Amino acid sequence: MSAKTKKEMKTKKVKETKEQRLEKNIEVLTLKLSEMEDKHVRLKAEFDNFRKRKEKEIINLIRYEGEDVFKSMLSIIDDLDRMKNAIHTSGQEESNASILKGIDLILQKIQKLFEERGIESFGEIGDMLDSEYHDALMVREEKGRKENEIIEVFEKGFKYKDRIIRHAKVVVNKV
Repeated sequence: MSAKTKKEMKTKKVKETKEQRLEKNIEVLTLKLSEMEDKHVRLKAEFDNFRKRKEKEIINLIRYEGEDVFKSMLSIIDDLDRMKNAIHTSGQEESNASILKGIDLILQKIQKLFEERGIESFGEIGDMLDSEYHDALMVREEKGRKENEIIEVFEKGFKYKDRIIRHAKVVVNKV
């Protein structure tokens, strides 16, 4: 072999190795690019999920903003109801008629306020027990009543929009 041929072969090898190195670099860079694109897509999806979750939390905060205020008022309503019942059962209704009238007016105003704000009461005598809405505190047997019929209400339940803010505390009939 001549010196020229050896030199050509050597340059050919050097060119091949340069081409091979460049191809390897291209492969590595392509792989890194696809990994980065994948990470980008995942981060974007993660951020979208985060944004949606926060948006939902904010909507719920605004939607149920007054729930704590209404919850704190429930005990006042209970006290007024108990006072009204105590006057009825004491046998002195006639002498306390003006007090009863005043209690009724207060309760009507509160009820109107609640209705305007989307608060509903539930748990009346004669309703059927529903564990989603009622807590059965006691069981009693009364003839002429259906199984699981509410026969006494200790505390009414309240629902704010679509959320239960207090379960009704009741006594149910067991046959």
